[in-house]
Amino acid sequence: MELQVKDISGKIVGNVDGDDAVWGADANDALLHQAVVAQQANRRQGTQDTQTRAEVSYSTRKLRAQKGGGRARLGSRKSPNLRGGGVAHGPHPRSYRQRLPKKMRRQALRIALANHVRGESLVVLNSLDLDAPKTRSILDMVNALELSGRILIVTSGVNQNVLTSCANTQGVQSVEARNLSALKATSAPNLIVTQEAVQEVNTLWGKGASA
Repeated sequence: MELQVKDISGKIVGNVDGDDAVWGADANDALLHQAVVAQQANRRQGTQDTQTRAEVSYSTRKLRAQKGGGRARLGSRKSPNLRGGGVAHGPHPRSYRQRLPKKMRRQALRIALANHVRGESLVVLNSLDLDAPKTRSILDMVNALELSGRILIVTSGVNQNVLTSCANTQGVQSVEARNLSALKATSAPNLIVTQEAVQEVNTLWGKGASA
Protein backbone atom coordinates (compact mmCIF):
# COMPACT_ATOMS: atom_id res chain seq x y z
CA MET A 1 0.00 0.00 0.00
CA GLU A 2 1.32 3.41 -1.01
CA LEU A 3 0.89 6.15 1.59
CA GLN A 4 1.16 9.76 0.54
CA VAL A 5 3.99 11.72 2.19
CA LYS A 6 3.81 15.45 2.96
CA ASP A 7 6.19 17.98 4.45
CA ILE A 8 5.34 20.23 7.38
CA SER A 9 4.01 22.87 4.98
CA GLY A 10 1.40 20.44 3.64
CA LYS A 11 3.04 19.91 0.25
CA ILE A 12 3.06 16.37 -1.20
CA VAL A 13 6.66 15.22 -1.56
CA GLY A 14 6.34 11.50 -2.35
CA ASN A 15 5.08 8.13 -1.18
CA VAL A 16 6.07 5.47 1.32
CA ASP A 17 5.30 1.76 1.36
CA GLY A 18 2.82 0.79 4.07
CA ASP A 19 2.39 -2.85 4.97
CA ASP A 20 -1.06 -4.03 3.85
CA ALA A 21 -1.36 -6.17 6.98
CA VAL A 22 -1.28 -3.00 9.08
CA TRP A 23 -2.52 -0.05 7.07
CA GLY A 24 -4.97 -2.12 5.03
CA ALA A 25 -6.36 -4.34 7.78
CA ASP A 26 -10.04 -5.25 7.47
CA ALA A 27 -12.41 -3.36 9.74
CA ASN A 28 -13.57 -5.17 12.88
CA ASP A 29 -15.42 -2.80 15.19
CA ALA A 30 -16.18 -5.53 17.73
CA LEU A 31 -12.52 -6.42 18.25
CA LEU A 32 -11.42 -2.79 18.33
CA HIS A 33 -14.09 -1.94 20.89
CA GLN A 34 -13.12 -4.90 23.07
CA ALA A 35 -9.45 -3.91 22.99
CA VAL A 36 -10.13 -0.26 23.82
CA VAL A 37 -12.48 -1.14 26.70
CA ALA A 38 -9.94 -3.63 28.09
CA GLN A 39 -7.13 -1.06 28.01
CA GLN A 40 -9.32 1.56 29.65
CA ALA A 41 -10.33 -0.93 32.34
CA ASN A 42 -6.70 -1.88 32.99
CA ARG A 43 -5.87 1.78 33.66
CA ARG A 44 -8.40 2.00 36.49
CA GLN A 45 -6.89 1.95 39.97
CA GLY A 46 -9.90 0.35 41.60
CA THR A 47 -9.21 2.08 44.94
CA GLN A 48 -12.72 3.50 45.52
CA ASP A 49 -14.02 2.56 48.94
CA THR A 50 -16.97 3.31 51.20
CA GLN A 51 -17.66 2.34 54.78
CA THR A 52 -20.36 -0.20 55.50
CA ARG A 53 -22.48 -0.03 58.65
CA ALA A 54 -19.96 -2.38 60.26
CA GLU A 55 -17.11 0.05 59.62
CA VAL A 56 -18.50 3.45 60.63
CA SER A 57 -17.72 4.56 64.16
CA TYR A 58 -20.79 5.32 66.28
CA SER A 59 -22.18 4.26 69.63
CA THR A 60 -24.31 1.12 69.62
CA ARG A 61 -26.85 2.74 71.93
CA LYS A 62 -30.44 2.41 70.77
CA LEU A 63 -31.50 5.84 69.56
CA ARG A 64 -35.03 5.87 70.98
CA ALA A 65 -37.63 3.60 72.49
CA GLN A 66 -38.94 0.83 70.28
CA LYS A 67 -42.58 1.68 70.99
CA GLY A 68 -44.70 4.52 72.13
CA GLY A 69 -43.21 7.38 70.19
CA GLY A 70 -45.28 7.02 67.08
CA ARG A 71 -42.14 7.12 64.91
CA ALA A 72 -40.25 4.52 62.91
CA ARG A 73 -38.18 1.91 64.70
CA LEU A 74 -34.48 2.82 64.90
CA GLY A 75 -31.93 0.59 66.52
CA SER A 76 -28.56 1.82 65.26
CA ARG A 77 -26.94 5.13 64.37
CA LYS A 78 -24.94 3.21 61.76
CA SER A 79 -27.99 2.51 59.61
CA PRO A 80 -27.65 3.48 55.90
CA ASN A 81 -30.99 5.25 56.27
CA LEU A 82 -29.40 7.92 58.48
CA ARG A 83 -27.11 10.75 57.51
CA GLY A 84 -23.52 9.75 58.26
CA GLY A 85 -24.41 6.09 58.49
CA GLY A 86 -22.85 3.26 56.54
CA VAL A 87 -23.23 3.02 52.77
CA ALA A 88 -25.25 0.12 51.42
CA HIS A 89 -23.89 -1.58 48.29
CA GLY A 90 -21.16 1.05 47.83
CA PRO A 91 -17.88 0.55 45.94
CA HIS A 92 -14.95 -1.28 47.51
CA PRO A 93 -11.38 -1.86 46.28
CA ARG A 94 -11.35 -4.30 43.38
CA SER A 95 -9.49 -5.11 40.19
CA TYR A 96 -11.05 -4.09 36.89
CA ARG A 97 -8.37 -5.86 34.87
CA GLN A 98 -9.38 -7.56 31.65
CA ARG A 99 -7.06 -10.00 29.93
CA LEU A 100 -6.77 -9.69 26.16
CA PRO A 101 -4.61 -12.14 24.16
CA LYS A 102 -1.54 -10.68 22.46
CA LYS A 103 -2.79 -11.53 18.96
CA MET A 104 -6.03 -9.66 19.61
CA ARG A 105 -4.21 -6.59 20.97
CA ARG A 106 -1.92 -6.44 17.95
CA GLN A 107 -4.76 -6.92 15.47
CA ALA A 108 -6.82 -4.23 17.21
CA LEU A 109 -3.93 -1.78 16.72
CA ARG A 110 -3.73 -2.68 13.02
CA ILE A 111 -7.47 -2.07 12.67
CA ALA A 112 -7.21 1.31 14.42
CA LEU A 113 -4.41 2.43 12.08
CA ALA A 114 -6.25 1.16 9.02
CA ASN A 115 -9.35 3.06 10.11
CA HIS A 116 -7.35 6.29 9.93
CA VAL A 117 -6.34 5.42 6.37
CA ARG A 118 -9.93 4.65 5.38
CA GLY A 119 -11.17 7.80 7.07
CA GLU A 120 -8.47 9.91 5.39
CA SER A 121 -7.40 11.18 8.81
CA LEU A 122 -3.80 9.94 8.45
CA VAL A 123 -0.96 12.30 7.52
CA VAL A 124 2.53 10.94 6.84
CA LEU A 125 5.33 13.48 7.26
CA ASN A 126 8.69 13.14 5.59
CA SER A 127 10.33 14.37 8.81
CA LEU A 128 9.61 16.28 11.99
CA ASP A 129 12.88 17.64 13.32
CA LEU A 130 12.67 20.65 15.61
CA ASP A 131 15.84 22.47 16.57
CA ALA A 132 14.30 23.51 19.88
CA PRO A 133 11.00 23.10 21.75
CA LYS A 134 8.63 25.53 20.05
CA THR A 135 4.86 25.46 20.27
CA ARG A 136 4.56 27.78 17.27
CA SER A 137 6.23 25.19 15.02
CA ILE A 138 3.59 22.60 15.91
CA LEU A 139 0.74 25.08 15.48
CA ASP A 140 2.05 26.21 12.10
CA MET A 141 2.29 22.58 10.96
CA VAL A 142 -1.27 21.83 12.11
CA ASN A 143 -2.58 24.89 10.29
CA ALA A 144 -0.66 24.01 7.12
CA LEU A 145 -2.08 20.48 7.16
CA GLU A 146 -5.57 21.91 7.73
CA LEU A 147 -6.34 19.63 10.67
CA SER A 148 -9.02 20.25 13.27
CA GLY A 149 -9.66 18.39 16.50
CA ARG A 150 -7.29 16.36 18.64
CA ILE A 151 -4.06 15.16 17.03
CA LEU A 152 -1.69 12.30 17.86
CA ILE A 153 1.85 12.58 16.50
CA VAL A 154 3.76 9.30 16.14
CA THR A 155 7.57 9.42 15.95
CA SER A 156 10.08 6.63 15.44
CA GLY A 157 12.01 7.40 18.62
CA VAL A 158 12.21 9.79 21.54
CA ASN A 159 12.15 13.35 20.22
CA GLN A 160 12.30 15.57 23.28
CA ASN A 161 11.75 18.77 21.32
CA VAL A 162 8.55 17.38 19.80
CA LEU A 163 7.38 16.03 23.17
CA THR A 164 7.90 19.38 24.88
CA SER A 165 6.28 21.32 22.05
CA CYS A 166 3.23 19.05 22.08
CA ALA A 167 2.96 19.29 25.86
CA ASN A 168 2.44 23.03 25.48
CA THR A 169 -0.07 22.64 22.63
CA GLN A 170 -3.69 21.97 23.55
CA GLY A 171 -5.18 18.95 21.83
CA VAL A 172 -1.86 17.62 20.50
CA GLN A 173 0.00 14.62 21.91
CA SER A 174 3.10 12.71 20.86
CA VAL A 175 3.99 9.05 21.25
CA GLU A 176 6.74 6.71 20.06
CA ALA A 177 5.74 4.15 17.44
CA ARG A 178 6.74 1.24 19.68
CA ASN A 179 4.38 2.51 22.40
CA LEU A 180 1.34 2.67 20.14
CA SER A 181 -1.83 0.88 21.24
CA ALA A 182 -5.40 0.61 19.99
CA LEU A 183 -6.50 3.01 22.73
CA LYS A 184 -3.93 5.66 21.80
CA ALA A 185 -4.55 5.27 18.07
CA THR A 186 -8.28 5.85 18.54
CA SER A 187 -7.95 8.61 21.15
CA ALA A 188 -7.54 11.32 18.51
CA PRO A 189 -9.46 11.81 15.26
CA ASN A 190 -6.24 12.88 13.47
CA LEU A 191 -3.03 10.85 13.22
CA ILE A 192 0.31 12.29 12.10
CA VAL A 193 3.04 9.71 11.51
CA THR A 194 6.59 10.40 10.42
CA GLN A 195 7.98 8.41 7.50
CA GLU A 196 10.46 6.67 9.79
CA ALA A 197 7.63 5.77 12.18
CA VAL A 198 5.68 4.17 9.30
CA GLN A 199 8.65 1.92 8.55
CA GLU A 200 8.99 1.04 12.24
CA VAL A 201 5.28 0.17 12.42
CA ASN A 202 5.71 -2.03 9.35
CA THR A 203 8.54 -3.86 11.12
CA LEU A 204 6.77 -4.22 14.47
CA TRP A 205 3.28 -5.20 13.33
CA GLY A 206 3.60 -5.91 9.61
CA LYS A 207 3.17 -9.20 7.78
CA GLY A 208 6.69 -10.38 8.59
CA ALA A 209 6.36 -9.64 12.32
CA SER A 210 5.44 -12.26 14.89
CA ALA A 211 1.71 -12.57 15.56
